[in-house]
Amino acid sequence: MISAVLRANPTELFGRNGASVLRSLRQRPTSSLKASLATQTTTASPVIGIRREDKNRWERRVALTPSHIRKLIKETGARVLVQPSNTRIFNNASFVKAGATIEEDLAKADVILGIKEVPIDKMIPDKTYMVFSHTHKGQAYNMPGLQAYLDKKIRLIDYELMVDPVTKKRLVLFGKHAGYAGMIDGLHGLGQRLLALGYNSPFIHMGQAHVYPNLECVHAKLRHVADIISDQGLPEAFSPMVFTFTGAGNVTQGARAIFDDLPHQNITVDELPLLARDRYNDRYRTRLLALQVGAQDYLERIGGGKYDRSEYREHPDRYRSAFAQKIAPYTTMLVNGIYWESKYPRLMSTKDLADIQRQREMKNRMLAVADISCDIGGSLEFMSHASTIDNPFFYVDAVKGIEHKDIEKPGVQINSIDNLPTELPFEASKHFGDSLFPLAKALAMGKIATDPVLSHAVICENGRLAKPHIHLKKDLAKVGTTKVADTRRKRVLLAGSGMVSQPLVEYLSSTKDTEIKIASNDLSEARKLAYQFTNTSATLLDIANETALNELVNDCDVVVSLVPAHLHPQMASAAIRNGKHMVTASYISDEMQKLDGEARAASVTILNEIGLDPGIDHCSAMKIIDSARDRGGKVKSFISWCGGLTAPENSNNALGYKFSWSPRGVMTAGLNPAQFKINGKVRNIPEGQLFENRFQNVPLFKGFALEGLANRDSLQYADIYGLKLKQMDTMFRGTLRYQGYSDILDCFMKLGFLDLDPASAINVMTSKDLWSRVLGIEEYDSLSEGRIDELIQRKLSGKPHAVIEQFRKECEELGILCNSLNKAGRINPSMSLAAPTALDALSQLLQKAHKFEKGERDMVCLFHEFGIENPDGTYDVECSSLVAYGDSDTGETAMARTVGIPAAIAARLLLEDKVKATGVIRPTIPEIYHPLIERLEQKGILFSDTVKHGVHNSLQHTVSWDKETTTSFGSNRHW
Repeated sequence: MISAVLRANPTELFGRNGASVLRSLRQRPTSSLKASLATQTTTASPVIGIRREDKNRWERRVALTPSHIRKLIKETGARVLVQPSNTRIFNNASFVKAGATIEEDLAKADVILGIKEVPIDKMIPDKTYMVFSHTHKGQAYNMPGLQAYLDKKIRLIDYELMVDPVTKKRLVLFGKHAGYAGMIDGLHGLGQRLLALGYNSPFIHMGQAHVYPNLECVHAKLRHVADIISDQGLPEAFSPMVFTFTGAGNVTQGARAIFDDLPHQNITVDELPLLARDRYNDRYRTRLLALQVGAQDYLERIGGGKYDRSEYREHPDRYRSAFAQKIAPYTTMLVNGIYWESKYPRLMSTKDLADIQRQREMKNRMLAVADISCDIGGSLEFMSHASTIDNPFFYVDAVKGIEHKDIEKPGVQINSIDNLPTELPFEASKHFGDSLFPLAKALAMGKIATDPVLSHAVICENGRLAKPHIHLKKDLAKVGTTKVADTRRKRVLLAGSGMVSQPLVEYLSSTKDTEIKIASNDLSEARKLAYQFTNTSATLLDIANETALNELVNDCDVVVSLVPAHLHPQMASAAIRNGKHMVTASYISDEMQKLDGEARAASVTILNEIGLDPGIDHCSAMKIIDSARDRGGKVKSFISWCGGLTAPENSNNALGYKFSWSPRGVMTAGLNPAQFKINGKVRNIPEGQLFENRFQNVPLFKGFALEGLANRDSLQYADIYGLKLKQMDTMFRGTLRYQGYSDILDCFMKLGFLDLDPASAINVMTSKDLWSRVLGIEEYDSLSEGRIDELIQRKLSGKPHAVIEQFRKECEELGILCNSLNKAGRINPSMSLAAPTALDALSQLLQKAHKFEKGERDMVCLFHEFGIENPDGTYDVECSSLVAYGDSDTGETAMARTVGIPAAIAARLLLEDKVKATGVIRPTIPEIYHPLIERLEQKGILFSDTVKHGVHNSLQHTVSWDKETTTSFGSNRHW
């Protein structure tokens, strides 16, 4: 025995330090080895780690239960480390009681046991992992994970490959529990679908599997449903209700164990035509029909002849599936449990489904699919992605070629949850642990190499594929070129659930390789948004809780921050700490810029200013600027206008403006100072004077009566765009509004309604109180209608009469003045308004009075003009414009679309590793703006580009500015 030990693999016997232990033993006299050997082999047992499942919040299973761990420690003396979890079906205390140690860091473990795939960034090098890796069939979506196991020299043992050496049957699996849960969820979904189609049914009483404490409760509910079927019957319109089961393994056996509790009759494929002709027979009203099919029932030999199982296994290309013609037209629900590989013909193609859905007489057939096997794009081509426990169903309308989540619209209901057993976590874990325990014991005794089951289940170790899996090299070679088709590959954390979020989530969820988690301080709003899309979940966001925030950020690949602007640096810091890229649509603040060095050091990209303005405007501008540089031109003038507006037909209020979100940001922007250069002169507008110094006419399009406001510091963009300001005549960026807007806002400014001082806080019950507070009038009792009119006139002295009348009209629309415009302002006697500042009070009034009504739409307008001096001395005026409208039918705004989609495209570029620049950046580099513009065009967001010759054709040529008189674009008057 001693000589055998001395010849053994040191790592197998003594763990990571085995080599040094064995060298010590070999140097000692044989007579002293027995005692030493006993001590060393006991203390050197591998340390077992149990990882916390983190695929999603529903994953509550565990590979070994506390009772299994207690037994393992007792029989082997193994040390067991368990990662803490607050969601696992067994609490932390139960593992401690069993003798395990709760430990967050599993680096001390030699062997780590889990259930689902391990995220690449959580794989610990030089360990042994035992999980369901979903790699041995060359699944494209998990090849990056397999490559990571190889790169990190991890030994990967897969439960799917643990088979009996003689019978070749799998030993460790959740199959039946997947079947249990899949059938329960399928019945639940069918009940919901029937109700949505206008039919009550006994299935409406079934809940999802996770609502039942155990299977005993499930069977009790099924007995109740069975009684209702027997007493009240099934909906006649769907008679007979045929449940078709494919496969004969554990999955299907589990599904039948649930289904068989209901009154049913077993039928064969040959009986289907007769049943269809006899469909209104009363006997089908009180029983379900169960059709169990095998390959022989639906496979046809292409060259003719009978089905031969051996031939099919050897030459599957000689066969095709007739399931869509022979079986699907009679099926109410398909329960799919077959094993499938790409070499085999599909059970049904998307075209097959479309052919059935086109037939009116088939409208009540193929209502639902419980795809328990969950092979994405596999035996059922139209099953494009895994659903989730939160959102278990989606619908495929193959005729229109769309997927959706509206239960009332046409389409087959698909239930394709890929972790079904976790809906029954207690019994599933106990069953799994019972199967796994003998192998876990072998692990703990260091018998990986000698145990035939364990050794057969090794996919890779020491950076090399095991011999049976050498063929996976060709699949690994495709990593980076294969389009990922699984939710586990890419993960986006969306922080914020406001109106911009919907088009962003819609874009990211349109490809099935991305899982989106919406984190918001308004959980109900986030859930409402998440429910509309596949692969999307919601969770609570508490930015102040650094631990919780780190956990959220660490579990994603890219963060998209749509929280209020002042919180972006906090989100960016969390992203940098966890090595994750981030996207935001807001301007780069001083705080954000300070994070540039940290982001670069961490090789993290923090991509800012990627909405409409800022965002799309940068991309369009840089495309023209770089093109001019490439041909040797000099940019002499840059004028950029952008605005989110109300569509002209809906601009039916005094302000000519409506708000799709809080007006506060719009109001505070009017307080900013501005700096720009026009016709060789630098101009400055002091803080608080923006509205009175507006550009009263901006003639971009003849159909729009536009005015404009200077937008912050235009001069800084010369550096940002790589332009030479000294060589430029004009550098200007501005915001568009309809004419008259600035006059009214300037009136509010002069009356004190835009005050941000906390001393201006509002808490009033009447309009009279509001005017008294804003105007600073102490003699409240003497505040009469005439007095208010007098104060307005005095504070607005110098304003034209027409402007004051428009201001009064606006006040009427806000409900703070009433009566007609030609009378003194009468005070509306009642209102309730509380706000921390006067500006916030005005924002509340504006949001209530000037919101978009149903059927109305907004508009965004973006216009760039470049004056370019060519090498030959000629002068070109290049213009690029974008006008986009909201959708009055769906309610989606143009602003949300032109902010959300660019941010989503930016996130996608980061997920695809297309952006190499790191640090705090803008979309002003070709690797970002070129693909972003191309993908915007694919979504119908298109720029119109024109080129004119000669400076006389430019806005710059016609611009005028005189602070004492007026400001104007497009006037031929010069002061």
